[in-house]
Amino acid sequence: MDRDDRDDPFGDFFEEIERMMNEMATGDAASADDAGFGSDTHVDAYTTEESVRLVADLPAVSKDDLSLRCDGDALTISAVSDRREYDETVELPAPVDEHSADATFNNGVLEVSFDRDDDSASIDLV
Repeated sequence: MDRDDRDDPFGDFFEEIERMMNEMATGDAASADDAGFGSDTHVDAYTTEESVRLVADLPAVSKDDLSLRCDGDALTISAVSDRREYDETVELPAPVDEHSADATFNNGVLEVSFDRDDDSASIDLV
């Protein structure tokens, strides 16, 4: 007796899981060529009263391929490797003094620290 798949409420669900598992196993995802940091990079932000620090995992990227830009509100990390081009802008959790940046890159881990920018001014009431 043949099985009638029209009555299987989980058929599409299991087919989708199988498709995703096959993509992960073979690396043939449709968006793999244009995937940026989101696919294999994790970025964490840490803040204190004086500073903001970002830590990013950048696998298969060399120090010479990295480019960093900051406008005080966001950090843009760009890199070109043999396998892929990375380009991601990370919104900073607080305004920073972009000229105070200190960056290190070791074993695929990028760390960037900034002094916080307290650009607000007190207003005296008369």
